[in-house]
Parts: sequence; structure tokens; C-alpha cells
Amino acid sequence: MAVVTDDLVARVLAAAEPAERSLRRQMLDVLLAPAQPARMNYEEFLAWADEDTLAEWVNGEVIMTSPASIPHQDLAGFLGSVLRIFVEQRGLGVALVAPFQMKLEGSGREPDLIFLARDHLDRLRRTYLAGPADLTVEIISPESVGRDRGDKFYEYEQAGIPEYWLLDPQARRAEFYQLDAAGVYQLTAPDQEGIYRSAVVPGFLLRVSWLWQQPLPRVLDVLRELGVV
Repeated sequence: MAVVTDDLVARVLAAAEPAERSLRRQMLDVLLAPAQPARMNYEEFLAWADEDTLAEWVNGEVIMTSPASIPHQDLAGFLGSVLRIFVEQRGLGVALVAPFQMKLEGSGREPDLIFLARDHLDRLRRTYLAGPADLTVEIISPESVGRDRGDKFYEYEQAGIPEYWLLDPQARRAEFYQLDAAGVYQLTAPDQEGIYRSAVVPGFLLRVSWLWQQPLPRVLDVLRELGVV
């Protein structure tokens, strides 16, 4: 069997047409990925997976996920930048973008974006969050819709995550869920001006129209509207 070296990978990519390089890179990543054990505990999962491994852990099983699209990454980067600067400037806690593990009772998930309030910073570990975030955001793709609307929705609800955003760029649909007194997610609509106000990030508001603009709004313009700069 031939040994796959960095030089061989570079030559394979260089031989491809520019439009094909991304696909070849993804195929090589799959071929070069470490073997996936049948079952493992969470500590074994953390040791097995590296920062580039597209996977989540659910009840001892590894669930592989697909690479994100450019629109997905653009939206995640936009929201992550705005929220991170906002919470840092106000001293509210931390905002983290994927890939970063959130360990719940029976799963290790990688939300696209999480916010952890200042009072809960003791849950942070070097490579994962030991317990629920205060806000999780998932950006839906055709491959993830079942997990985001099904398994993750109920896992996040049962874990007591106070706020969950589901954003669907293809359908241009944003759903904002907040836990009620009984611990059940309730859909919370933006106001008549299309503005959603977070229940767990004090002072943070989101114009839903921002999410679907092409190109996305400039981060500095949004931060000015939020009164951060």
C-alpha cells in the first residue's frame, strides 16, 4: 500500500482543475481520517478526534457530519463576530464558534455558535464545555435538518439551555426558542419591526433581515447600531 505523504497530497491537489480542488480536498480528508472505533466513551472521543474532525458524540457512538458550505460559514462568522464583540465589550461572558464541543448528559454536540454567561464560566474546559450553554445557535443545512430540528432540539431542551436559535438560510427562516417555566421550548417571534431581543444576552438585539442580506451587513455597521462602537 502506498504511503500518503504531505507531498503526495500537494501533488494530487495541484493536478486538479481549480474547480475540482475543493472536492478532491474533501475526498482526501475522508481517506486520511483516523479509523473510527465502533463505540467509545466521551474521554476516548476527545482523544480520538482532532480540531478538524467533523463529528459529534451521542450515547457512545460517533456521528460523522458533512463539511459546511460557504453560505453557512459566512453566516456563522458574521453572527460569531457580532456576538463575541458584543459580549466581550459588555463583560457578559464568552461566545464561541464551531468547532467546540458542548458535553451534555448523553451527547457531545458542536453547535455552530454558543454563548456562555459570566456566571457559568466555570463550565469551560480547554477542549469542551462541561455542561449546557446559555444560548446555542444551529444553522440548518439539508444534511443537518433532522438533527437540528429533532435530536438536538430535545437534547438542548432537556439540558435546560435557556435559548435556542434555528436559522435556515435556504428557506430564509429564523426560529427563536426560549424555555418557559416548565422547561419547555416556546417559539418567540420577533417584534413588528423584525427585531428579536435575546432573553439571555442582556441588551442584544438581532434584525432578522440582517441574516439574509447578500452580502451580509458589515460587522462594524451592526456593532454601531448595537451601540458597541
